[in-house]
Amino acid sequence: MIQLNAEWVARHPLPFPGEGTDKNDRGRLLVAGGSSTVPGALLLTGEAALRAGAGKVQLATVATVATGLGLAFPEAAVFALDCNADGELAASSALEIMRLMKLNDAAVLGPGTSATSDGPGILAKITQSRAGIPLLLDAAMLHALPQVDDELRAYSGPKILTPHPGEMAALMDCSPDDICCELAEAAAARFSATVVLKSSCTWISTPGQPSLRYDNGSPGLATAGSGDVLAGIIGGLLARHVAPHEAAAWGVWAHGEAGRTLAARTGPLGFLARDIVGLIPAMLRDSS
Repeated sequence: MIQLNAEWVARHPLPFPGEGTDKNDRGRLLVAGGSSTVPGALLLTGEAALRAGAGKVQLATVATVATGLGLAFPEAAVFALDCNADGELAASSALEIMRLMKLNDAAVLGPGTSATSDGPGILAKITQSRAGIPLLLDAAMLHALPQVDDELRAYSGPKILTPHPGEMAALMDCSPDDICCELAEAAAARFSATVVLKSSCTWISTPGQPSLRYDNGSPGLATAGSGDVLAGIIGGLLARHVAPHEAAAWGVWAHGEAGRTLAARTGPLGFLARDIVGLIPAMLRDSS
């Protein structure tokens, strides 16, 4: 296992766009998720992706909140998806998500979704997409994975999973107390994916790569919406064509260091997920 620290990021600089590049060259990210109960989650994820350097963001969410989301986030294109009786994504939304995936360089699926979304039906379809773009799965989409793990392994593009301990326990049929690097590595092997196991310290495991450990984050990062921001940072880097293992590591680093900065400025607890977003460019500033 390797420590994710300043020395590691210095050895793994991010690509930086040259003069004359436009927003399409910097990559396009699709973020699909949200619900009538948590309509703002995609706002956090989408803005984090732009702050991480993606050129364009498309947000796809339940039709009942799509217009409001678009007004709150004028920098993004917003698309309406089918919802079920609980105000969550319906299985039929997968067709529109698949269409949008073909127009983007990476996709984040799941922020703001709950267990009442039709996650298994959506994932079973999504994994048949021939887009082959990097796909990050979060929230309810992680809970759906054990029902479609064979289909997920067949997906042609890279995959990143971002579970917290409870989600990892459900994924691997274990106790949240069993959280450790070896569990992250086992999940990475099972799902043929990069796994970002979020806890008081965070493990990043990718098949065939040395696992990383980051343990310098602030307790204040354990706040509502923080995971949505992390998904957006990683997604934005994936859209910029950063390899999944490095994108996950840089995302965890930028997220954690932003938390440390906020803790020093405002106190260890009480800052909001939206406060993290504005610090992302500074955390990535010296990466090239």
